[in-house]
Amino acid sequence: MTDKLHHTKGIVLRTVKYAETSVVVTIYTELFGIQTYLVNGVRTHSKTSAGKAAQLQPAAILDLVVYHSDFKNLQRIKEIKWAHLYTSLFNNVLKNSVALFMVELLQKTIKQPEQNADLYYFIEDSFLHLDNCPADITGNYPLFFALHLSGFFGFRLSDEYNETLPVLDLQEGVFVADHPHHTYYLDPPYSVITSELLKTQQPADLQEIKLNHQTRRILLNAYQTFYALHVPDFGTMKTLPVLQAVFS
Repeated sequence: MTDKLHHTKGIVLRTVKYAETSVVVTIYTELFGIQTYLVNGVRTHSKTSAGKAAQLQPAAILDLVVYHSDFKNLQRIKEIKWAHLYTSLFNNVLKNSVALFMVELLQKTIKQPEQNADLYYFIEDSFLHLDNCPADITGNYPLFFALHLSGFFGFRLSDEYNETLPVLDLQEGVFVADHPHHTYYLDPPYSVITSELLKTQQPADLQEIKLNHQTRRILLNAYQTFYALHVPDFGTMKTLPVLQAVFS
């Protein structure tokens, strides 16, 4: 039985060398969720292979024609084109650091190869907004993305902060009156800022939330803990120290 051809968009999450000239690329697709593809002839010295290698960078948004079988772990690609050419995301150090943080967070949270079009469009939209956003938004962007991404996996934080519920319990995902009997929580002002970020629906509105590097560092570490509490085998993020260094 031959595999069927499908047209889908996809976002590159990881590329790993395979054999002498090939790569195995993990792509979050619009039609099939997360999928792994074998791509031949990428690691040669031809102009064609150089162009193909550029298309397989993490965060690249691609237009694909793929062979697909539900019974195979490794799929094949017939055609690859750019679905969108970024203007600054690959060559701006700050934006690229944020993009790689976003990619790693997606790698750690998306486990099953099932279609979720809403999640695909959220991810695509997030990278497009990052590419176009001004510098004063870039620093807050990983906070915004991490908080809103969690909603797709069923453990989104509540944004119901008020003066009688000032403590954010990261384990339970809700604001509470008193410190819980564990260490996974945020006090004001960090709980207040988190509530503001959760209420922010458009990246452009991040301009209204003024944060310094130290506050962002504390919040990002807390959000990493939040994910580790809710995603099995989450561990720690390799891109987080890099992200914090470039913004310091």
